[in-house]
Amino acid sequence: MQDRRNSTANVTYDDLREWLAIAERMGEVRHVKGADWKEQIGLAAEAVLRHEDGPCVVFDEVEGSPKGFRLLMNVFAGKRRNMTFGLPDGLDKWEMSDAYRVAYLEKPTQVKHEIVPTGPIFENIMEGDDIDLYKFPAPIWHPNDGGRYIGTGTYSITRDPQENWLNAGAYRAQVHSKNTVGISMALGHHGTMHRQKYWDKGEACPIVMILGGDPLHFFAGGTEAPYGMFEIDMVGGMRGRPTKMVTGKHTGLPFPAHCEIVIEGFISPDKRHLEGPFGEWTGHYNGSSQLPVIDIKAIYYRNDPILLGVPPMGGGSDEMARYRAVMRSAMIKQNMTNAGVPGVEKVWCHEVGGSRMLHGIAIKQRYPGHAIQSGFVAAQCGGSAYASKYVVVVDEDIDVTDLEQLIWAMCTRTDPKQSIQFIEGAWDSRADPRLEPEKRAIRDVTHSVAVIDACRPYKWRDKFPPSNAATPENAKKAKDMFGYLMEKG
Repeated sequence: MQDRRNSTANVTYDDLREWLAIAERMGEVRHVKGADWKEQIGLAAEAVLRHEDGPCVVFDEVEGSPKGFRLLMNVFAGKRRNMTFGLPDGLDKWEMSDAYRVAYLEKPTQVKHEIVPTGPIFENIMEGDDIDLYKFPAPIWHPNDGGRYIGTGTYSITRDPQENWLNAGAYRAQVHSKNTVGISMALGHHGTMHRQKYWDKGEACPIVMILGGDPLHFFAGGTEAPYGMFEIDMVGGMRGRPTKMVTGKHTGLPFPAHCEIVIEGFISPDKRHLEGPFGEWTGHYNGSSQLPVIDIKAIYYRNDPILLGVPPMGGGSDEMARYRAVMRSAMIKQNMTNAGVPGVEKVWCHEVGGSRMLHGIAIKQRYPGHAIQSGFVAAQCGGSAYASKYVVVVDEDIDVTDLEQLIWAMCTRTDPKQSIQFIEGAWDSRADPRLEPEKRAIRDVTHSVAVIDACRPYKWRDKFPPSNAATPENAKKAKDMFGYLMEKG
């Protein structure tokens, strides 16, 4: 059978509107008019976002927003998942992940963005007393959220004041008033580093927040890029063409000329507002805390702007977990390969852990200690270090994308005392509900990571009882020959 991963990737859209037009032609978009932001949009998210074949939904005529001010959610589901990454139709999630790795990570390239004088983003400008965040259809996503979150499918651009490189990072944003928006930036992330450098000089940090952008820019902003690398230029490399960008008149920072909504302003260390609670990707509400706000100087937006919503739903698979699983699994496999770990067959970051907390690594064992080496590298490489909790290393006969198979291998091929090792003081997330209050108080955002060797013990693997589970080939043969027996009459 032809290896579909070798197919040439081709991203055919350049902004959110072009993406939406393609999704419409695919028949995967539903339109809802008149939903309220207080409850109904959140209920729709609960009904749709957990299903990998759910539709993309566009909300219009949302209470309190002008007609034509739209909210779009559930980009990454259905057949449009492959289209979003520019990959061929029909790939399952593992094939999609490895195709993404082969196309974009094996030999990564960057295409530098191009600054242009103007673009559609300047069709409308709010400044001064005209600034009104309430015009945009930001909803309350979860019943106990502390307010309306305008920034869930958002990314923000900052510049290092010393080294001059740009960063695009995905940081959520709560509306506090018509002209005040918060920003939650995790410790250790590049945008936080930039912000601190300005603060150390006694200056406010310039920032632009893109609230309706190209899905690939948002996805790249939410994953772990190498230090000093601009995510927008990485996406330019994926496309093979530069992103056309304009500059804000207050900060001089660039943002895509064809994005939908942009907030431009500054973050000062002395301006804070109570943020949260918010229903996090871990499936729990975080607490409220005093977080920085953006001193808004301008809001730019296109005619009939589209706000992108990507709320975490928690408790299992959702849109955020799905796209992160594809990208992060590819990143970890490539990180391991680049680190010299041989025989890595498959990697999967399980959606049930927000695609961060539980990683399955399938290897073909080649020498004593190979499983432990694989586990420790997988636990602390660039793609996994943030918020990892469990890394389970298995033999190549286990399909690590199948959670039941992964747990079965862990149950039957381990001795708990001998097979589990721990890393202490690893990088955690403030979203982790298990992070002790005492550690939060002193900003000690660390935890332990378990590396579980669920491979057949190398030194006596030839004597390990054979498995009676079907091989992938036999499972496919059974389905092809007798799958009709499972069809409903």
